[in-house]
Amino acid sequence: MSTTAPPPRTRAVEVTGLRKRYGAHQAVDGLDLHVDHGEIVAVLGPNGAGKTTTVEILEGFRRADSGTVRVLGADPAGAGRGWRDRIGVVLQDSDDLPELTAREMVRHFARYYRAPRDPDEVITAVGLDAKAGVRVRALSGGQRRRLDVALGIVGSPELLFLDEPTTGFDPQARRSFWEVVRSLRAGGTTMLLTTHYLDEAAALADRVVVVAGGRVVAEGPPATLGGAEARRPVVHWTQDGTDRSERTSTPTALVTHLAGRLGGADGEVPGLRVETPTLEDVYLELVSAQTGAATQTAQHTPLTQHSPEEMTS
Repeated sequence: MSTTAPPPRTRAVEVTGLRKRYGAHQAVDGLDLHVDHGEIVAVLGPNGAGKTTTVEILEGFRRADSGTVRVLGADPAGAGRGWRDRIGVVLQDSDDLPELTAREMVRHFARYYRAPRDPDEVITAVGLDAKAGVRVRALSGGQRRRLDVALGIVGSPELLFLDEPTTGFDPQARRSFWEVVRSLRAGGTTMLLTTHYLDEAAALADRVVVVAGGRVVAEGPPATLGGAEARRPVVHWTQDGTDRSERTSTPTALVTHLAGRLGGADGEVPGLRVETPTLEDVYLELVSAQTGAATQTAQHTPLTQHSPEEMTS
């Protein structure tokens, strides 16, 4: 007896060839992006890279000039209330009702959704228990940001957009929020996150997408973004009063060689340190390569490949 295979599941977000121009400025220039169901994707990029415009198009707040955009199977530009009920949005900036208390705000917004989370549980999740009865106008900047997050998640969204969600949080509050994100993911929520915190992307994201000049310039898991070459360790040392650096896949062998040629009586190499590039290092190198900016400071020589003889000559 033959059976019919179920149709392939559509992606939560599918973007192809997205373009958006503001006058003479091409904010988004042929951007491709996808987010699978249950995935957390972090979008990174410098100011003006096109991140916010892209996210606003995905949320239905702006219209694309061209390209294909599908979010939960629909074009956000024409999606209706049923589609809105399935997404949550935490914007960079939001207009509040200043005379309501934080609890009243969360309860008010919960009424817009068919299956909201318990407002008091949401308030606890974002760390606003102590401020639940305080009017919005009296909250600090960080507390208002926590309220923004509460309003974004109270509807139990299937897809959650987080645009710089922890701006204004202290380190402890940021890590508490990370636990909220992880619990949402465990419950099946898909998330698209924009952030300037590289440690946040590394801690939360399944994939990182780097945007520069309105295009995606790299993507992949945080631990492998940029490829093996970008992740090779860098050995730094001082030779003849000049700082030297070398990227190598065999740092132990290089350090041993340097110790034999440059080490003093104690075998120590001047200024020696070995660094494994972090996500931040890889990100900065990718963005610098895209913009043509220099990636090394003036007091360091460029990273190049040399033979051991050349390095110690």
